[in-house]
Amino acid sequence: MTPPDETLPDAYFEDVYRASADPWNFETSAYEHAKYARTLAALPRERYARALEVGCSIGVLTGLLAERADTLLSVDVNEQALARARERNRDRRNVTFERRRLPAEAPPGPFDLIVLSEVGYYFSTRDLEEVLDVLTGRLAPGGDLILVHWTPFVPDYPQTGDAVHGAALRRTPASLTHRCGERHEHYRLDVLSKPGT
Repeated sequence: MTPPDETLPDAYFEDVYRASADPWNFETSAYEHAKYARTLAALPRERYARALEVGCSIGVLTGLLAERADTLLSVDVNEQALARARERNRDRRNVTFERRRLPAEAPPGPFDLIVLSEVGYYFSTRDLEEVLDVLTGRLAPGGDLILVHWTPFVPDYPQTGDAVHGAALRRTPASLTHRCGERHEHYRLDVLSKPGT
């Protein structure tokens, strides 16, 4: 059964984080740790001046991204998740956490790196298109957008990982350039860049 094409509400994530402090096993999953390693390896630059992480959850990937950025803004819709992310990364002075719901509350750019990992499929088709438009607009010339998403079907989610990446790839070659793509057993990864000035 296909779920309604509606962005998942805040209450969905409140229930998820109320039931578990780490609902997707970010801290302990071998799958997650291997995916994080591939994500970092795929970044075209060794270091970024200003980075944005959309949907940081409890901040496990945040800590790894912080090693590659001078400043990192990590956002999420759930305050329980953000509290854990802040605690986990309390010693990282270059990381700021904010509660924001995209696309309406997208932070101002420009960003040299934007990471959209395991979050795009929570949006309705319309909101996903707007999120991708907004993020493309917030990307600095020559900046990189990396998408990483689980590809198997999840009954609760309005999108699949492939649909999210397909929507992003439709922005090439005019708005974005496709730098590289990888497909693994349970996820895919694509890196897109904004043409430089």
